[in-house]
Amino acid sequence: MKHVISPLDLSMEELDRVLSLAERIFKNPEKYSECCHGKKLATLFYEPSTRTRLSFEAAMLNLGGSVLGFSSADSSSAAKGESVSDTIRVVSSYADICAMRHPKEGAPFVASLHSSIPVINAGDGGHNHPTQTLTDLFTLKILKGHLDHLTIGFCGDLKFGRTVHSLINAMVRYPGSRFILISPDELRIPTYLREEVLSANNIPYCEVKVLEEVMPKLDILYMTRVQKERFFNEEDYIRLKDSFILDAAKMKYAREDMLVLHPLPRVNEIAAEVDDDPRAVYFTQAKLGVYVRMALIMILLNISAEL
Repeated sequence: MKHVISPLDLSMEELDRVLSLAERIFKNPEKYSECCHGKKLATLFYEPSTRTRLSFEAAMLNLGGSVLGFSSADSSSAAKGESVSDTIRVVSSYADICAMRHPKEGAPFVASLHSSIPVINAGDGGHNHPTQTLTDLFTLKILKGHLDHLTIGFCGDLKFGRTVHSLINAMVRYPGSRFILISPDELRIPTYLREEVLSANNIPYCEVKVLEEVMPKLDILYMTRVQKERFFNEEDYIRLKDSFILDAAKMKYAREDMLVLHPLPRVNEIAAEVDDDPRAVYFTQAKLGVYVRMALIMILLNISAEL
């Protein structure tokens, strides 16, 4: 049995398998519309989510399966003090596969130790978000045609942004990856990423504070919101939340083939005027996430793609 807690839980061969199957589903979704008939997905979401939870549910329903679960800790027995390990033991009796989001880093990993069904980490604290990373990779594969030799700019909250951490860990495995890290000092990427992932693997990167000056160098601009829920005090959040806002004026510095990605939800870090720019692909990115999750569910349930 396989669990997916971190993007690195998938080998390059397994990653290619997920992306290739996702592309086949994307091109012919009807072919896969009943392949999970009789299977159940449990969505255990201990903190709020719109896109990730609904994307998982849409994925399973599109495969002909069914969904059960909860959308907040308050609506589960966690409100009574039940542990994650006890919850997953019970849920393993009700479902065939589980997607879990939790505010505490490591909670989905703990669940995987006590589960008799595959567990997918749907985001744990500021740590990992592997299916968002798969979505990001699939978006690049579909829209750019390749995943190697890309210069990616990460902008905004690089300290607490789990999507940033997961995607950096994934992209260092592809040759020619280069990173430009754009953030205020308070929101720089964690030291372990800088030293143990980038420097340790001799990955070219630089850190800057001005978005406009690096726009012409980018193949991809990955925007993130400054997340209020990750701050210990509201004063720091208010001071930093408007630090980096992408608008039409800044987009003029970008190349014609640059793509703007964002894991969503956005607050005000991307002006609405940018939505009409063909280089803004974050809503397409959200749509493509369903196909990736369909592929991952099929693979973890050992359902043949040769239907």
